[in-house]
Amino acid sequence: MSLSPNQVRLMMIQVADAIIEAEPMLSQADRDLGDGDHGLGMKRGMEAVKVQLGGLDPASVEQVFVTTGTAMMTSMGGASGAIFGTVYRAGGKAQAGREAFDSEGLALLLEAALEGVMKRGGAKPGDKTMIDAVAPAAAKARESVALPLAEALKAVAEAGEAGKEASKAMIAQFGRAKTLGEACLGFPDAGACSVVIMLNTMRDYAGQPS
Repeated sequence: MSLSPNQVRLMMIQVADAIIEAEPMLSQADRDLGDGDHGLGMKRGMEAVKVQLGGLDPASVEQVFVTTGTAMMTSMGGASGAIFGTVYRAGGKAQAGREAFDSEGLALLLEAALEGVMKRGGAKPGDKTMIDAVAPAAAKARESVALPLAEALKAVAEAGEAGKEASKAMIAQFGRAKTLGEACLGFPDAGACSVVIMLNTMRDYAGQPS
């Protein structure tokens, strides 16, 4: 099973809707760690994504993801805009020359996203950032390339969720949460929460009967 460029476009619109709907939860997750603007920033970014993808007749999977990343980067500003913009721009460029989105494409997307974000933000696994959800998801995606896309996404979403849960036991090394020290224990990273919503929504889209 693989998704055509237009199916990837529809999937990303569904992802945008899920993030917009989750704004109150994401804002609370960020407030728990001393900030509070993550949810509103993600909502603004995904509203821009919906505008850009709404009228797009995509020629390639790469175009859908790069358009998504560019919309987030230009509309959100701040660290989240740069980081989540990089996820989709780097992940999209890794799809170059691929005619459809399949389990191999998923692995390429997440591996490039992980590399791009680590290079851009300087964080690594264990620093209590969205990387703590992306890194296990990328590793699971590479393990799952032989599976149908829907099954690979199910495994990848579970790995991302486990990574998000693990972030509760970490002490933040970046952002305002860094000043909290041990007070940030028990709360997941808000960016990791966003990653999990994205992966769960992709899993749900791919699992729908075609």
